[in-house]
Amino acid sequence: MIKKLISALVLVLLVSAVHAQIKTLNGKTISQTALDQFLASQVGPAGLPGLSLAIINNGKIVYHRALGTANLETQLPLNNQSVFEAASLSKTVFAYFVLRLVDQGVLNLDTPLYKYMPYEDIADDERYKLITARMVLDHTSGLPNWRTSDFADSTRHIAKGALYLKFKPGTDYAYSGEGYYYLSKVIANLTKNNLTTLDSFFQKEVSIPLGLSNVWFSSNPFITNHKVTGYVNGKAIHRWPGSLPKQDSTWFGAAGGLHTEAVGYANFLIALMKGKGLRKKTANELFKVQITLPAGGDFDGDTGWGLGIGIRPGFQGNDYNHRGNNGNFQSYYRINREQQSGYVFFTNCNKGGDFNERLEKFFLTGK
Repeated sequence: MIKKLISALVLVLLVSAVHAQIKTLNGKTISQTALDQFLASQVGPAGLPGLSLAIINNGKIVYHRALGTANLETQLPLNNQSVFEAASLSKTVFAYFVLRLVDQGVLNLDTPLYKYMPYEDIADDERYKLITARMVLDHTSGLPNWRTSDFADSTRHIAKGALYLKFKPGTDYAYSGEGYYYLSKVIANLTKNNLTTLDSFFQKEVSIPLGLSNVWFSSNPFITNHKVTGYVNGKAIHRWPGSLPKQDSTWFGAAGGLHTEAVGYANFLIALMKGKGLRKKTANELFKVQITLPAGGDFDGDTGWGLGIGIRPGFQGNDYNHRGNNGNFQSYYRINREQQSGYVFFTNCNKGGDFNERLEKFFLTGK
């Protein structure tokens, strides 16, 4: 997980294309040349293999760079079409997708999901019938992160690998990819799809209407030809992101399977901040504090959660963010809805969290 960030002051960037200056909210200005030099110092043998980064100002992408190496073995350079795993940044995009369907009356945020599709994996615990789409999206479903790694307390005598509930749904917070997996199966069922066809439906409902490029939840030839290699401590890891048995590249990975790059994702964030494609009330619901996190907890600076999005104090009102960590791919975005500004980046290694701390320090101090 990405470590707690240095300061809310560093976050939202105001960029003047005319003067080629990046201005932080504390009044400091940094030139594009200085930022170019900083990023170049972060990519290479001692740092990140590759990086795709975009900065948003006033609802527009004003800075974008794709730097470094797509594959260290072949020394293939990274370019503007290079595709990364978005990891858990997938969740915000999926939440938007769900809210599009809520607006269309396909499902209701507060209708128990079992009424749409019973879930045999956890049917032996009647409490699961309380789980709603809202609870999944704000991580109050009670489901573990992943049944394959987030095991129940041994005193409960639940077999490792079995799905279970940590608590009564709706009563507490626990980050859960399993909830997103369950909801994706419900969405597939309601739209007469399955997990191997749901991405095509997503393209029609989200990517095409928003004019997004390079944003997919399932594999396709473009990803095959343009995906960069991910690394953990310099070792190449070749796998499609998956946390469940038999999960492969054909599945719609709502919790961590999105593949994209900085421009494609930044354009999504711009649409999200503008509320494009959603009713105003629905868009506001996504950014609304659905659950307040306990003070003093290890939440990487977040104080609350909306629907598929983390909430934290910013220099001017709340800022919204999400971290992504698939091990060999790490990513992050942070935005301010009122100012329509922020940034997003993707890396192909396990050093994205450390990079983000250095990036925000640079935004604050210019060093």
